[in-house]
Amino acid sequence: QVQLVESGGGLVQPGGSLRLSCVASGTGHFTLDYYAISWFRQAPGKEREAVSCINFSNGRTYPGDFVQGRFTASRDSTKNTVYLEMIGLKPEDTAVYYCAAEPGPDRCRVPSGRTASTFGTWGPGTQVTVSS
Repeated sequence: QVQLVESGGGLVQPGGSLRLSCVASGTGHFTLDYYAISWFRQAPGKEREAVSCINFSNGRTYPGDFVQGRFTASRDSTKNTVYLEMIGLKPEDTAVYYCAAEPGPDRCRVPSGRTASTFGTWGPGTQVTVSS
């Protein structure tokens, strides 16, 4: 069973940057190569929103429509870790950011495979607050 833990959130000024990490662990000879990992975020009173989905096997990413080049997902296969590099942060980026995992790395290729309801394993989240 996969366990996920996010880190790297915090308070940042508008225009600033943050790098979030999501470390995965499991039993035996665990690897994320058979999984899709996705970053989601949820602001107070809003629905959970897909940020970027990554095929952990080949590293290909599928960013959400609002990203517009500001957020970049990547992975380190030697560490079973996924990152989310965020630049040009805006107050509307304030949210709890989660990573989630689901078997089937190719699921990211289709929109239905990137929805929150289809991901079964979640981390506890990390708060990102963008404010002056």
